[in-house]
Amino acid sequence: MADLEDKTPESVAGKFYVDTQCIDCDLCRETAPANFQRSDEEGYSYLYKQPENEEEEALCMEALEGCPVEAIGDDGE
Repeated sequence: MADLEDKTPESVAGKFYVDTQCIDCDLCRETAPANFQRSDEEGYSYLYKQPENEEEEALCMEALEGCPVEAIGDDGE
């Protein structure tokens, strides 16, 4: 389960986030490319833009549910 206290510094504020458990598997970037990017320096993904519509929100939830290490969180905001 993702830990809000361990959120990657690049992740923008809001409902969704990525924590440092991320193994850089690329699933979230493939699932929701409008919302997730890769930190080349750190070697993990982060949420660079919160979803702006229902489609993006659904794709972020799909990424959250598919994350193999549960590094994507939803803080319920």
